Amino acid sequence: MNLIELFAPTFRDRANEVGLEWASQEFTFRDLDRRADRMAAVLSARGLAAGDRLAIYLANRIEYVDVFLAATRLGVIAVPINILYREREAGHILRDSQAKALVVAGAPPFETNVSLWQVDDLAASARASDGSGRHEMVRAAMPAALIYTSGTTGPAKGAVITQANLAANALTIVDAWRITAADRFLLALPLFHVHGLGNGIHGWLRTGCRMRLLERFDHTSAAAMLLDFRPTLFFGVPTMYVRLLEIDAASAREIGRTLRLAVSGSAPLPPQVLEEFERLYGQRILERYGMTETLMTLGNPYDGERRAGTVGFPLLGVETRIVADDGQDVPAGAVGELMVKAPTLCAGYWNQPELTARAFVDGWFHTGDLAMRTEDGYYTLCGRRSDLIISGGFNVYPREVEELLGEHPAVAEVAVAGMADRVRGEVPVGFVVRTEQVDASEADLIEFCRSRLASFKVPRAIHFVERLPRTALGKVLKAALVKGL
Repeated sequence: MNLIELFAPTFRDRANEVGLEWASQEFTFRDLDRRADRMAAVLSARGLAAGDRLAIYLANRIEYVDVFLAATRLGVIAVPINILYREREAGHILRDSQAKALVVAGAPPFETNVSLWQVDDLAASARASDGSGRHEMVRAAMPAALIYTSGTTGPAKGAVITQANLAANALTIVDAWRITAADRFLLALPLFHVHGLGNGIHGWLRTGCRMRLLERFDHTSAAAMLLDFRPTLFFGVPTMYVRLLEIDAASAREIGRTLRLAVSGSAPLPPQVLEEFERLYGQRILERYGMTETLMTLGNPYDGERRAGTVGFPLLGVETRIVADDGQDVPAGAVGELMVKAPTLCAGYWNQPELTARAFVDGWFHTGDLAMRTEDGYYTLCGRRSDLIISGGFNVYPREVEELLGEHPAVAEVAVAGMADRVRGEVPVGFVVRTEQVDASEADLIEFCRSRLASFKVPRAIHFVERLPRTALGKVLKAALVKGL
């Protein structure tokens, strides 16, 4: 199934129903269908065709939905880019994907040779269009999105996610989480992330429920927003749920009366947050697991025990293994690498056949995550083979930050590790051995990073050390550095 077929019942059967609330405006599904057709005509007139890559560098807004739906109807490959990215990150994605154009709102905070298409200009042209134009024959196996995920040993790599992958993911979560047209869905997750786009937008359009889209999650206005919209369904990352614990008890109880499901992903949810949220809201958060490459794979049950500290069971159509270093399956209670096989599994890495061959073996994907399965089938994540830091739902790979800090003339050696943080789960911190030739303060090095990296990747602190502790083989003992704080 492709995305056009996935969404067709909603656009046909619920055409006159309000489907989207955005910026105090309401749009029916007929409105959204026409907007997508008109935007597709505009993109086609600008020369985009099936297989072309269109990068999108936008905050949440209705035009993001228009552009993405238009791309799916043309067979164009959307390349979402995190709006916190700067030249180092965004530039690599644009070069690697060979994007034909970049959709922006205003001037991006980096220089690029890629054609800039202002979203307001596209929207104006779409309003003047009759929606007619050349449409491609879109097949389920065609790539729909190229979403970049960082690695520990090099620049970000693009996961090739097909129309069929995204359709299968939407069908899976709709079934697992009992999403129906009767739901009211509040979406505050960024659409440049597979969590907001793949789960949020596609689950909504599959079911035809009513959705209110927010530009971003703002904890200062969260209580008022939740009380006004009265959602039945909310997707978030642990950082959001930590902030929601700050809402007064009376408001939380009122919100909980209509909220039937709160889903958490993208980073581990502290068990104490789950328990406190249930106490305040009367709703137990459903924690699940997925990756850019796999989409949704594991989840606590909708009906049954949502066990704190676990990510539940494999979802419908998902096969999993936990294997030792020799590739053999480990018994229940033992820790090994989680491997996944599913219809949601991406088609590989963009233009990286060797990396694809290593990660995808006989239909199984090596996640790089360590996991354990209990006797009764619940999965617990135990860490990563890599040094990945997940800060507020965003991935921070220390190697990238270390390489940047290593460019500073005051830095002789550097290690970056994750430190526990109550709000964001983890934050990156740096450990630096200074050179003798150049002096720099903690503030100097942090500013050096801030001007070159997304904000969530910037070390929250720099600690100067005389040496980095290492193993006999030269590997830095990061745990020892963090423990010494």
